[in-house]
Amino acid sequence: MTLSSHPLVRLERLSVAFDGVTVLHGIDLEIRRGETLGLVGESGSGKSVTWLAALGLLPKKAQVAGRVLLDGEDLLGAAETRLDDVRGGRIAMIFQDPASALNPVLTIRRQLGEALALHRGLSGREIGAEAKRLLDLVGIPDAERRLSAYPHEFSGGQNQRIMIAMALAGSPDLLVADEPTTALDATIQAQILDLLAVVRRETGMAMVLISHDLGVVSETCDRVAVMYAGRIVEEGPSAQVFDDPAHPYARGLIGALPPLDGSRRRLVSIPGTVPDPRDPPPGCAFAPRCLHATRDCTAATPQLEEVAAGRRMACILAVHRRALAHREIEFA
Repeated sequence: MTLSSHPLVRLERLSVAFDGVTVLHGIDLEIRRGETLGLVGESGSGKSVTWLAALGLLPKKAQVAGRVLLDGEDLLGAAETRLDDVRGGRIAMIFQDPASALNPVLTIRRQLGEALALHRGLSGREIGAEAKRLLDLVGIPDAERRLSAYPHEFSGGQNQRIMIAMALAGSPDLLVADEPTTALDATIQAQILDLLAVVRRETGMAMVLISHDLGVVSETCDRVAVMYAGRIVEEGPSAQVFDDPAHPYARGLIGALPPLDGSRRRLVSIPGTVPDPRDPPPGCAFAPRCLHATRDCTAATPQLEEVAAGRRMACILAVHRRALAHREIEFA
């Protein structure tokens, strides 16, 4: 698939605070049409908050700043009626827990029908026919009969498929999949990921995959962004980041993955935990857990800088890496 050179969605200096405590620190990110971006990091890194903020789904007490550009249109501060058109119509989101995202007292037909009526303007028999087509698309057997069923009558994997069908009801340009395989067994996980891959090929939509599963991200994503303590600390093409992670945190995450081939080795663990946003460490947030930390790391917060074509890193090591890259170019 040929990717567009122009971003479909651009996040510029997106920040979020709750009760004066900043949990997201100036996120800059682009997603192009047809692209799959993986967003990885430990719990509490800000992965889900980034996209809840972008879509205006955080509680009113959240203070959100920056810009969220969809084809150049800023969505932050947009009227609720405009956001209703965008959510589901241009950008759809699959939430972590389908059982809580689906309404337990409404049939699947009713819930799919609401999305089809709102975003596609369908009514009457058109809704029934399109709802059946969507359930067939996501692999729900006996789709016509099961449109009259309720969420509790489906398994966890089937409810996740229904959530995907609802997300596709508005023919979105971007699908944000927030841990779409959480709590599913390995076989069902593989089926859901295969389904998303098929849908992307058929529709050409872009996708953001938020996941703790680095193996899944490495296999399915074109680019990957690594988040830590509300910041992006590394970003680049998926193959490059997984083959040669630059940031010490990214190296720690990937070092914890068991190898599938070759000799066995002891897995690496990252000591400590993600810092409390109410009491962040000085300078680099990862410094207290970093084996390469120096006194300079606590002096200032490192900014996300380009270290090679298509690669960005927020670490004082970025200076050394960029200097090495320039030296290699000079002697090439």
